[in-house]
Amino acid sequence: MSLGPIFSVTAATDAGVSPRRLRSRDLDRPFRGVRVRPEAAPPDAVSAHVRLALAYAARMPASQFFSHLTAAALWGLPVPATALDGAVPDIGVLTPDRTPRSAGVRGHRLVHRTTEVRVHPNLGVRLLSPACTWAALGAALPDMRDLVAVGDASVRVPMFRGDPPALATVNELAPAVDSGRRHGVSRLREALPLVRERSASRPETWCRLGLIDGGLPEPELNWNVVVGGRAIACVDLACPRGRVALEYEGGHHAVDARQWSRDIDRHEALAAAGWVVIRVTKEHLFRDSEGIVARVRRALAR
Repeated sequence: MSLGPIFSVTAATDAGVSPRRLRSRDLDRPFRGVRVRPEAAPPDAVSAHVRLALAYAARMPASQFFSHLTAAALWGLPVPATALDGAVPDIGVLTPDRTPRSAGVRGHRLVHRTTEVRVHPNLGVRLLSPACTWAALGAALPDMRDLVAVGDASVRVPMFRGDPPALATVNELAPAVDSGRRHGVSRLREALPLVRERSASRPETWCRLGLIDGGLPEPELNWNVVVGGRAIACVDLACPRGRVALEYEGGHHAVDARQWSRDIDRHEALAAAGWVVIRVTKEHLFRDSEGIVARVRRALAR
């Protein structure tokens, strides 16, 4: 019997592992009754949090489930790493059960009428549904743009080959917000009309909202530019009437030679078709969003 990298002491004992072996220093003990084989350090705070949550899952009672930020991380929703850096797993129960108070977790008690719990199709753990997860974050994400970004990711429709189906729909988000009292409900109601189905990433959401806040028209998302009946590019954000495109350049664009070459070819094709391409980096987006607005405004006024 293979115990895998994460296992409970009970499972190990049933498999014949000795108590002495379970006390060995080469096994981590993130929670009482759980052992973890040491692995390479997770690359970021989100991955580390997911790993810690899966460790807790090895001992989690059937009445409990993952909620709030932990559920978002497990669904792969774009929670900012700063929100999870050093955070303990969010564990929920339904009333009338008592709030979990185990060491190393943050407990929440939720009511039945506002809560839908599912089993994750790949990880096999119990957690809030994607719509309920988003509704639980109204008071957990301090920046409205991140709240919208999680909503965008929840309802994102397949746009490219290999894209998975949407986790939720906009019509599912609305009842999740309005079904009973919630912390941060006013922020959720403010964010809901801003949620879009075609935002492919957190940076795209931030860029779109930055343009709107700057008084510019809302851009189209993942817009196919067609010239002479042929699609020459799918741009991240577009102002089609002004033929202005915004492209977010993630770090992989600079280190992947093939991607870099494709970017050059696509941008030259857009320029030949009369489009202005505004390239946006992480530094631009998160430190100088007003500069992006000014660049787009100048391009539209040309």
